[in-house]
Amino acid sequence: MLFNSFEFIFIFLPITLLVFFWIGKRNHHEIAISWLVLSSILFYGWWNPAYTIIILFSMLFNYAFGVMLGSRGKSELHKLLFVGIVINLGLLGYYKYTNFLIDQVNYVIGSSFYIEKILLPLAISFFTFQQIAYLVDAYRHETKEYNFLHYCLFVTFFPQLIAGPIVHHKEMLPQFVKNTVYKINYEYLSLGLMIFTIGLFKKVILADGVAIYATPVFNIAETGNVLTFFEAWGGALAYTLQLYFDFSGYSDMAIGVASMFGIKLPVNFNSPYKATSIIDFWRRWHITLSRFLRDYVYFSLGGNKKGAPRRYLNLFITMVLGGVWHGAGWTFVVWGILHGVYLMINHAWRKIRYSTFLNNNDVGIFEIVITRVITLLAIIIGWVYFRADTVTGANNILLTMSGYNGISLPVMMEQKLGSLAAQLYAYGFIFDGMFGGSSADFGEGSKLIVLLLLVSVGMPNTQQICAADGLNFRALITKYPCLSGGITGCVFFYIFTHLTAEAEFLYFNF
Repeated sequence: MLFNSFEFIFIFLPITLLVFFWIGKRNHHEIAISWLVLSSILFYGWWNPAYTIIILFSMLFNYAFGVMLGSRGKSELHKLLFVGIVINLGLLGYYKYTNFLIDQVNYVIGSSFYIEKILLPLAISFFTFQQIAYLVDAYRHETKEYNFLHYCLFVTFFPQLIAGPIVHHKEMLPQFVKNTVYKINYEYLSLGLMIFTIGLFKKVILADGVAIYATPVFNIAETGNVLTFFEAWGGALAYTLQLYFDFSGYSDMAIGVASMFGIKLPVNFNSPYKATSIIDFWRRWHITLSRFLRDYVYFSLGGNKKGAPRRYLNLFITMVLGGVWHGAGWTFVVWGILHGVYLMINHAWRKIRYSTFLNNNDVGIFEIVITRVITLLAIIIGWVYFRADTVTGANNILLTMSGYNGISLPVMMEQKLGSLAAQLYAYGFIFDGMFGGSSADFGEGSKLIVLLLLVSVGMPNTQQICAADGLNFRALITKYPCLSGGITGCVFFYIFTHLTAEAEFLYFNF
């Protein structure tokens, strides 16, 4: 079920909320939790009911192993943890990587092994990582509670189930025992509805609105046909913005819906295109995934405790694994490699930048602008591989973006430039139109791309808008509920008029 669907907005969410608080008001807290678990399983099974078996098995298995890890002696823990992690990764690997691995074997040895396409269950990457973290924490004896019903809600809670955030048990389980969660809080409800509406606007109006300028470009690149310089840049920027507002929108909606239930989810998205370095980017983009990779992969490999060369290797391995986590394909491997190299260079530069002879240099506005531009360019290059179906298709776009196929300008400019046109020819400029190969109308699309780019790098984000010390929307809700409700209602009505087609969130595929 999609957050941007009529079924979710007008049926599922209102009924789930009303019944939860109706039960909670009567102090039947465990029954209220049970209702929320059943509702979450229904939400998950809406796409394919058969795959509810997988998440139920995963839940039962990991809960049982977590209890054993938390109660056994140290001599038995290593083997139990190893078995638990292997089974989790084995389940994930079967559904996510089997077809890809068979294709690679066929390519290398020239065989023709074939199995039917294995459909990827929704959210398997998210709930698998979430529960691996739980097992590791149980192994470390950091888990304090073993209430099975609460554990089920920790895994299945529908606002964060499909595309994160990857929540930690100590962030969620303590909230389920608070009496205040089961009593309706109109401030949380209003704030949650406002945040949900902001996220819905980002998805339906902004992300889906700019997507039409990305898809044709990447499709043409896969066929091997030549794009123009501006089309390649337009397509790459369009996808960069589509992914930004799509994921940002989902993150807002998840936090907004959870807030309606009185549950606080961790922030998972914090204006990543404002980053001044790749290190900063990964502290802002998919924050909970970065946290998982740091705490359970990078630190497990030794982190930065074994010298600089080993530290760089650990960074590289961690990011390659992060790329593979996103999908079974060489494009994701290349994307992970790129970010691994980016981080190695970034850490090496920081060591030089803050060495003795540069230590006294304050970071000025010029350096901030330069580092933000370089960081964003590096991110855009990575997103081209992330979005492309093949490495060849991504390379076609990047070569064109570099000017390898010439920089196309309108034909009428050739006559106006006169002798200068000949000089421009020598530098790779051609005169056959800026936008000629794709079906996207970049004449109009360029305005939207520029606008959204400015919003993503210059405007306050949802957390800043809705913070008590930010633009004071909380005060607006408290002091002027009718005004805040009216604003939210008007925005929602505008979105409603555009809810003609339901588009999946991009992170649903991971």
